[in-house]
Amino acid sequence: MTAHRWAALAALALAGCGARAPDLFVVQRTGTVPGARLDLRVSDQGTVSCNRAVPRRLPDEQVLRARELARGLEATIERGRQPARGRGGVLSYRVTMARGTLSFDDTSPGLAPAVAALQGFTRTVARRVCGLRR
Repeated sequence: MTAHRWAALAALALAGCGARAPDLFVVQRTGTVPGARLDLRVSDQGTVSCNRAVPRRLPDEQVLRARELARGLEATIERGRQPARGRGGVLSYRVTMARGTLSFDDTSPGLAPAVAALQGFTRTVARRVCGLRR
């Protein structure tokens, strides 16, 4: 391989360095209870940032779960179904992805399975990975 080809390959490799991994989704959670406010950014590279803190590594099983949830959330967004708002909810969620946004709360009726599962994922990651109370 010529020196020019090696230089071109090195330049391509370095061009990707420092680039931020794409987000699978961003969850913004609010509510009426202490510790409800959360900004959870989940990247496709297996990291999560809680409340804009330094990203932390997600356990492998959580990375797989996040990717599965992202596929389900995308399907829900593509169908154009926004969940109905419930009554008397404590926590509200806004999920942003490349394909769109979903907003719902913890009492929204008839949530798609991925949307409902996102609530548990958010709580688990917030507590176990980020060390938050809720």
